[in-house]
Amino acid sequence: MARRGRPRRPGTRPAVTRLRYRAGDLREVARAVIEAFGSSADEAAVVADHMVGANLKGHDSHGVGLLASYDADLAAGSLVPNARPQTLLDAGPLLQIDARFGFGQRVGREAVDAAISRARAHGVALLTLRHAHHLGRIGTYGEQAAAAGLVSVHFVNVLGVTPLVAPFGGAQARFGTDPVCIALPGEHGTAPVVMDWATSMVAYGKARVAYHDGSVFPEPVLVSADGVPTADPSVMFTDPPGALLPFGSHKGGGMLFVTELLAGILSGGGTLADDDVPRGLVNNMVSIVIDPRTLGDAGWQSAQLRDMIAYATSARPAVAGRPILVPGEIERQRESDRLARGIEIGDEEWAGIRDAGRAHGVPESVFDVAGEHATA
Repeated sequence: MARRGRPRRPGTRPAVTRLRYRAGDLREVARAVIEAFGSSADEAAVVADHMVGANLKGHDSHGVGLLASYDADLAAGSLVPNARPQTLLDAGPLLQIDARFGFGQRVGREAVDAAISRARAHGVALLTLRHAHHLGRIGTYGEQAAAAGLVSVHFVNVLGVTPLVAPFGGAQARFGTDPVCIALPGEHGTAPVVMDWATSMVAYGKARVAYHDGSVFPEPVLVSADGVPTADPSVMFTDPPGALLPFGSHKGGGMLFVTELLAGILSGGGTLADDDVPRGLVNNMVSIVIDPRTLGDAGWQSAQLRDMIAYATSARPAVAGRPILVPGEIERQRESDRLARGIEIGDEEWAGIRDAGRAHGVPESVFDVAGEHATA
């Protein structure tokens, strides 16, 4: 992912000014803009909480900087404020929902809540959700299930957009970034284990952030339109564009492939090969939610979790001073840091947020929040 301190591409983009904002201030700005889009106060609060939560976890690609693109999706019809989801199938542990292009952060939370109820009743639940506007950070849904003491697995594909990720061995994009999340509850209220990743080497949003920051990645994570691997995110904005590379060589490429198939086919929402939804950022998701207590003794399971974490993290670090982390731990560290120091927003992103709000009549005073200049 893009980080400060990477070398800048010479002569391509001006330096970006970044300010740190308090999470509460960003939440109020986002809430005001989303409500101006037409959302109810409750929906706006849910979406704003999710977006700022993504910023706090260090996933700025899924944070408040997306409000400008959400405005464009609103105009295109791929985002419908206050949409009422339609339940297509409700049969014991099976649940199929059509989000009808509603805000994914709200519809996703409600759908996972329903799956949690089914898993508690049946031991397991299979949820499919189709045609949601951008679901945001998928790890949020893993955390939601883990907070209820449940294990969950989530597969997501992306419609309504130009393909971004090349298949393994390819030089042209054919997939979205198709995230996957696996989450397990922690022991007795401790932090959950949450693995949340894009099946591309980096998420497109991180390439967007790096491009706007004028920075490059430390290794080739993209391929140019000519088929040349590169660390320069600007290849995503050329004509013709390049593509993101799948993570993990052929294994990651295979994971990308099956994620597209699972999320697109089981949800009924379709794949990028047959993409007929309105232009914008549209997601399908398939989630499996499991109550582990139906499969064994809760005390034994907790002990196994605790012991395996201790065993894995006791390994000698390959790099001195860099401890082994549990999946999800780096996000918690970032959240603690950003709650204390603030969330960095670049001037271009802030301008996009302001413009989206202004276009819908948000008072200028809403954006008059104090930001401190970011330092290394």
